[in-house]
Amino acid sequence: MTTHDGLDEQLPFDVFARNCPSRETLGHVTGRWGSLTLGALREDTLRFNELRRRVEGVSEKMLAQTLQALERDGLVHREAQQTNPPRVDYRLTPLGRETADRLLGLIELLEERMPEVMAARERYDAGR
Repeated sequence: MTTHDGLDEQLPFDVFARNCPSRETLGHVTGRWGSLTLGALREDTLRFNELRRRVEGVSEKMLAQTLQALERDGLVHREAQQTNPPRVDYRLTPLGRETADRLLGLIELLEERMPEVMAARERYDAGR
């Protein structure tokens, strides 16, 4: 395990600590585009434009930034093939697959329970 501040002692990672590097990765995974990208890649290895079509509403710039962050965190593998035109495929790493599996459990829960969420929103809005 690496240290947080380059100190000799090894510190446990704590996402609630301001300077913990796990907080940044949590943001990459749970942000709108990160979670949708991981979910889409859980289904299959995809090219950039296939991912962009699957994750509706994401801009080219945001998808590129998201993929770079997830690749840097070791969750996504980028494979560039020397073809004409060049082909780049994105797939989950083993860590990315495990992360996506857990994330998809949350997504499925929310999708199943949306009637309750919608009812709660209506009650909240009516009381305002």
